[in-house]
Amino acid sequence: MMKKIYLDYATTTPMHPEVRGAMLPYLGEFFWNPGSLYEESKKPREALEEARHQVALLIGARSEEIVFTSGGTEANNFAIKGVAFANQKKGTHIVTSQIEHQSVLYALKFLEKLGFTVTYVPVNKYGMVDPEEIAGAITEKTILVSIMYGNHEVGTLEPIAEIGRITREKGIYFHTDATQVVGILPVDVDTLGVDLLSLSGHKFYGPKGVGALYIREGVRISPLIHGGMQEEGRRAGTENISGIVGLGKAAELARKEMTQRIDHILFLRNRLGDALLKKVSGLYLNGHPTQRLPHYLSLCVECVKGDALTLLLDRKGIAVSPGSTCTFTARKPSHVLKAMGIPLELAEGSLLFSTGIYTREEDIDVVIETFPPVVEKLRRISVMNPSS
Repeated sequence: MMKKIYLDYATTTPMHPEVRGAMLPYLGEFFWNPGSLYEESKKPREALEEARHQVALLIGARSEEIVFTSGGTEANNFAIKGVAFANQKKGTHIVTSQIEHQSVLYALKFLEKLGFTVTYVPVNKYGMVDPEEIAGAITEKTILVSIMYGNHEVGTLEPIAEIGRITREKGIYFHTDATQVVGILPVDVDTLGVDLLSLSGHKFYGPKGVGALYIREGVRISPLIHGGMQEEGRRAGTENISGIVGLGKAAELARKEMTQRIDHILFLRNRLGDALLKKVSGLYLNGHPTQRLPHYLSLCVECVKGDALTLLLDRKGIAVSPGSTCTFTARKPSHVLKAMGIPLELAEGSLLFSTGIYTREEDIDVVIETFPPVVEKLRRISVMNPSS
């Protein structure tokens, strides 16, 4: 059986063995509900708070400012809807960008149906927002600014600290969707000036189905999920202890190994990008050339469909993503590439390679040799059948 070369770490990451090991006792021996009063519940309760401490350390927060969620999507919904509902007497206007993740955009569309107004700030050709555009969009009714840290399709890093200075001066809450950044690059909530920050475990070698929302002390926010009094009444439901423990362990490992991880993924990303851009004509880099995530290589390929290219590479044992998986499954053109001004016919040929800690140099060498003939084959088919 062919060994798969996995270059889709932006979509999800394999769980680190130490994360699996940390989780196992809470799937068996320590199954107890941490909210119960008997002695056995002490162990999972302590594990819950230790994980909270580990996640807080990763982003420079305090433990009591971390609320566990089912992942980045819930954290984004919680931040946006929670702040909107808790502060609507103060104002009903929100500022965001045109390139946010669907979990942000759809949450905002929902709020618009309830009478909130949203300003969608444009981006430049690199997918970067201008902080001055953000400042200009703020009105006396603005209660929240939500700008992602690292774009999920092209990897561009937004000027979050600059935007944070603007929102602090104006006394407006600032949320960032940092699910693609936390655990990959150093993050400090005070340096960034954010009031709310979303993260997800499976993006940095933790389990799926668990994430967190950082909520700065003093932020007025309404719960998204009602029921019991778990998470200090901010998120009801019996805690996913094994998942939370796994998230905590992943955070601990990311903090410890971050420098060497960055060196590894950046070296391999650059090696791949430099080679492909030299070998294949009609290939264009998406996103900012330097201010982007270290494992992201987003490309547009002329005269080729991204989904066809992804499927043919899959047959060759190489797993990549056709731009955004979230957009691809909905069969819609990429709203990110459209906002960046990339023509539709070129955007349809978008492809995302993303390296990870288990990527090897020999994997990159195989891709460098495999990719050009695959592109050439698809281009020949396209020429023979222009409607394809």
